[in-house]
Amino acid sequence: MPLETLKARIDALPAPSTRVQRAVAVAVVVTQALIAVTGSVVRVTGSGLGCSTWPQCQPGSLVPVSHPEFAALNQWIEFGNRLLTGVVGIVAFAAFALAYLARPRRGRYVRLALAMPVGVVVQAVLGGLTVRFDLLWWTVAVHLMVSAVMVWLSVLLVDAVDPAEREPVRVPSALPGLLTGSVVVLVGLLIAGTMVTGAGPHAGDPETPRLDLPVETLAHVHAAFLFVYLGMLLAAGLLLRTGAASQTLWRRYWTLVAVVLAQGALGFIQFWTGVPELLVSLHVLGATAVVAATSALWCATRTPAPATTPAEPVAA
Repeated sequence: MPLETLKARIDALPAPSTRVQRAVAVAVVVTQALIAVTGSVVRVTGSGLGCSTWPQCQPGSLVPVSHPEFAALNQWIEFGNRLLTGVVGIVAFAAFALAYLARPRRGRYVRLALAMPVGVVVQAVLGGLTVRFDLLWWTVAVHLMVSAVMVWLSVLLVDAVDPAEREPVRVPSALPGLLTGSVVVLVGLLIAGTMVTGAGPHAGDPETPRLDLPVETLAHVHAAFLFVYLGMLLAAGLLLRTGAASQTLWRRYWTLVAVVLAQGALGFIQFWTGVPELLVSLHVLGATAVVAATSALWCATRTPAPATTPAEPVAA
């Protein structure tokens, strides 16, 4: 079929409803976070090399098979994580298809949607390299950082579904710059967290070499980034009180504060209790929630109110 004919047939398809687009975009956020959490389950259960090769599970078999060196449970945990990658890919491609069919077609929306399936492919390749490099700590760290980027972009995708529904807000002039700085600190916070994990007890496989740095020192660095991030959030709250912040801004701000405080408390409990497996996975879930909440607040400050709109302060 000629390319022009195929394009014409695609363009003739009915435009999807905004509700369907938003639902699928939200599903992208959920699945991107979920794949990071299940990846942590693979790590804390020592199942990272349950499947010894990639894309096959064991040489000659795509699925787990009886093997004297690899426990069946470890194989199925790792294989289940790989299967979930397929679900993430389907949802990501659906989001792109809906964005392409939306009318009028909007470049930023389509580009964000295209980033979803592309990101899944990148993550699949990184997952394969992680297995091939026997779970070296920095390969796992890169894998998690890309997941954080995908969660951030997927929240931007939800925000881009229908720009007409965005609530125009008055934003203090210093707030966007402060939020940009806080994102830089958040990146440092996440990287420090991956280094704590890289030096810690949960390698994904008992034979995997660890990052040869003191865990306690790395944990203190990680906590320092957290305190700086919390300080910047406090400054952002003070800025919001000086202007006419909308209910949406306040709601997203307090959601972010609550998530960060909960995540910080969970991190300290992990440290004091010897990093139990369940708390590791909950901490990864918390990390994705912090990224998503930060991205949501970012989006809320990117739709400025018209200059003629009267400013009416809203109590926090």
